[in-house]
Amino acid sequence: MILLQESRTRHRRLGVAAAAAGLLAALLTAGPAVATPDPGDGPTKSKGVSKSTEAEVKAAIADGEIPGQDEIVHSDNIEHLVNIPKDALPGTNSDLAFQGRYAFAGNYDGFRVFDISNPKAPKTIAQVLCPGSQNDISVSGNLLFLSTDSSRSDSSCSSTTQPATEKSSWEGMKVFDISDKRNPKYVAAVETACGSHTHTLVPERRNVYIYVSSYSPSATYPDCQPPHDGISVIKVPRSAPEKAAVVGFPVLFPGEGPDGGGNPGSPTNPGVSKTTGCHDITVLPDKDLAAGACMGDGILFSIKDPENPKVIDRVQDNVNFAFWHSATFNQKANKVVFTDELGGGGAATCNAATGPNRGADGIYDIVGKGDQRKLVFRSYYKIPRYQADTENCVAHNGSLIPVKGKDLMVQAWYQGGVSVWDFTDSSKPREIAYFERGPLNTSTMQTGGAWSAYYYNGYIYSNDIAKGFDVLKLSDKRTDPARKVRLGELNVQTQPDYFD
Repeated sequence: MILLQESRTRHRRLGVAAAAAGLLAALLTAGPAVATPDPGDGPTKSKGVSKSTEAEVKAAIADGEIPGQDEIVHSDNIEHLVNIPKDALPGTNSDLAFQGRYAFAGNYDGFRVFDISNPKAPKTIAQVLCPGSQNDISVSGNLLFLSTDSSRSDSSCSSTTQPATEKSSWEGMKVFDISDKRNPKYVAAVETACGSHTHTLVPERRNVYIYVSSYSPSATYPDCQPPHDGISVIKVPRSAPEKAAVVGFPVLFPGEGPDGGGNPGSPTNPGVSKTTGCHDITVLPDKDLAAGACMGDGILFSIKDPENPKVIDRVQDNVNFAFWHSATFNQKANKVVFTDELGGGGAATCNAATGPNRGADGIYDIVGKGDQRKLVFRSYYKIPRYQADTENCVAHNGSLIPVKGKDLMVQAWYQGGVSVWDFTDSSKPREIAYFERGPLNTSTMQTGGAWSAYYYNGYIYSNDIAKGFDVLKLSDKRTDPARKVRLGELNVQTQPDYFD
């Protein structure tokens, strides 16, 4: 493959700094919601950098080592079809979900609905104001689900921020009826312990089960008490979503004492997040299997009984993983890719100082059968291009590209852009395509870049935190067979059997 720009082996001067870090929209009246101030996905923010770092970034741009500010570069097998900037919702763009000819884009201020029947010209058909970071989003049939992980005055879409120390504060799941895509209707709210940072659907014919991931309890929070070593399970009847309710809180990390049984984190394991819940879960409903990325732990568990998931295996990486963020199975369900969100998504970790094994993906093979299956580490994958020290960059949300006999993935890396890579050989992953913009700013660290990058019905869709909604076309003989795979619905954390 010929790249528009050669892979950049950037000079030592780059990266030597230490690594850190419904109401319709016409009725917009509230400011952006505030995220949980813990490792994980944070709101857009800026912070100054040293004069020497600023000079290094500008020199690297002048030398062609990195793209210029906001400049777009990509491999020659990717075409950037369109960018749709933010409109009525000014907050941080977050996750994506798909159904038929529609894409649903989360935003800390609510969500936006696109008609993508023409991927070269998506049309906005609805924008809904409903503040509550991070508004992680998914859809199933006529229902849309939003996660609220910021303490609010109540469960309404006109709520305001309120301290989590107040008993009356609300966090949890919101449910909308999207039978009319142009006019979503808010129909239910379910409060959950410690809110809902992300969620995962386990859909059935009559009901939708929701696995709610949340973390960081405190003795000062009435509705988020330690230990918080499990997940909330919500049952939503499709015929009566207003009856949605929590039906259980399975403990995934049993242990004695106030801290439960997860990874103790620092000082026992310096630089590693203490496990006080899960950040994200991916399920394979057709195989009754799930993988959890749970702060300091990665887990494999059975969901044969969706209300009572059972842990099969648990792994840690106390050398190179700081925060287990998300998980992706391959099609055969004999591998899992876990991501490490080193720096919480707000730090410059795609640099020489951090190196290739931190803030990266960890590829694990699943060996054995049934409840005897084990997760076995094989290798790390990280984008092969250094980013500036004013660019937040770390492994983030991605999906499979469905090609039989191959393990291919597209993935967002914040300001590192979008990477397409091959992990068919678990021990030798390699990039085959990329898309990225230059730094948002050369003098301050400003959070931005691709939050999610997913392959859906022949195209890559990316929700950029600051720049908006991007559509990419990938043309490569290794990935072209995926264009024949058509889905009626895609929530990436509810991973489908692409070839069923």
